[in-house]
Amino acid sequence: MMRPRTKHAAPPAGDICRMSAVALAAAIRQKKLSVREVVTAFLDRIEAVNPLVNAIVSLRDRGDILREANAADARRQTGVETGPLFGLPIAIKDLASTTGLTTSFGSPIFADFVPQEDDFFVERIRDAGAIIIGKTNVPEFGLGSNTYNNVFGPTLNAFDPALTAGGSSGGAAVALALDMVPVADGSDFGGSLRNPASWNNVYGFRPSQGLVPGGPDPEVFHAQMGVDGPMGRNIRDMALLLDVQAGYHPQAPLSYEKPGSFLEGLSTAATGGRIAWLSDLGGHLPVEPGILDLCEAALNRLADASFPSEPFLPDFDFEALWQAFVTLRQASSGCALKTHYDDRSKRGLLKPEAIWEVENAMRLTAPQIRAASVIRTSWHRTLLSIFDRFDLIALPTAQVFPFDVGTHWPREVAGRAMDSYHRWMQVSVFATLGGCPAVNVPVGFDDRGRPMGMQLIGRPRGDLAVLKAAAAYEALLPWPAGA
Repeated sequence: MMRPRTKHAAPPAGDICRMSAVALAAAIRQKKLSVREVVTAFLDRIEAVNPLVNAIVSLRDRGDILREANAADARRQTGVETGPLFGLPIAIKDLASTTGLTTSFGSPIFADFVPQEDDFFVERIRDAGAIIIGKTNVPEFGLGSNTYNNVFGPTLNAFDPALTAGGSSGGAAVALALDMVPVADGSDFGGSLRNPASWNNVYGFRPSQGLVPGGPDPEVFHAQMGVDGPMGRNIRDMALLLDVQAGYHPQAPLSYEKPGSFLEGLSTAATGGRIAWLSDLGGHLPVEPGILDLCEAALNRLADASFPSEPFLPDFDFEALWQAFVTLRQASSGCALKTHYDDRSKRGLLKPEAIWEVENAMRLTAPQIRAASVIRTSWHRTLLSIFDRFDLIALPTAQVFPFDVGTHWPREVAGRAMDSYHRWMQVSVFATLGGCPAVNVPVGFDDRGRPMGMQLIGRPRGDLAVLKAAAAYEALLPWPAGA
């Protein structure tokens, strides 16, 4: 199957920007490339491509970045030990705090906010030797899978600038697909790593709950469903970044030590396993025509890698599960936004979806939140029973193909009305509520050239097994990731 030609310029063969992050890091470490050469190549690429798609925002001054690259080269010449990301230019998702660099959260309220500390995983990325060059664009407060905001505007799809990039890691996915960064971070509450990856033909990995420490966060015992993770043009690049992000942090009490190196773990190939194909949950999920066909073709490729699949429908009340997700999201995200809602000078700066989350959160009762938690626990037990029979669960990553960037969210999918700004992303909540690792793998394009992906979901803390299965799939993919 041939992938459609992107509408944006592609780099020449062998260009630095098309090298994998793993290969780039090795070339710098072995002094085959200087940090300045690598950083300059990516800055030139950003200058040429970013104005067409608006993926990278708050880009630092070029001179400052190059001085940092020169200093890195000087350190390398002294023989100082370097970290696994040494010399790689990285743009951090604009929902994560970055010391000395504007972090807007896509909100006019924070348009000029410059944090004085990094998020934990950002600090780890710096300590690993990466050069942070800027941020990647997000929807306001990460709400919704369409990256647009009133601070920086919309991010456009890597394959068609008329379409949405997805979100909330939309800027990261497009920057990665168009070779503006070698690897990218993202975050995922309701599909924010997986959905933009699927719509830009790259990989996105939602780790198990607790593998990557979240924070600093005032809700360390409550904010359990949103996680940070890696995105890449290949599985090994994601493992490289995940090795840096993951591991216990004492200020993140729900975090835990990583079980060894994920990158090293990929040196041993997967031996196969059984996949439960949930499809559209027996018609429960409205899905745009063409998506299931692409996913089933991808499952046939996985069968060739000793991962046979079979249709499976769990015995569960999926509508009750969705309502539990909505309640728990409002109890966390909605309550977190209430401080802005309560300030009359800021309420008018919130988009309607943020106001909807807050106002519904204000109506919640403690028994409702407890009932939602009980349903979540029941789903976790159901997942464990599924993993007694199967090694992986497969679902489409999205229920619709990328849509017009001017459409804030689809009001209808496959003839069914959507009752909220995120109902059309229901397919993403099954991994979220289970605390499971989930990876998006590209599955191809429809006849209009719109990309799509599929989720591979593994048992909680089975992250390496999911990455290995994705690597087995990647080896059989008949087109390259990215644009």
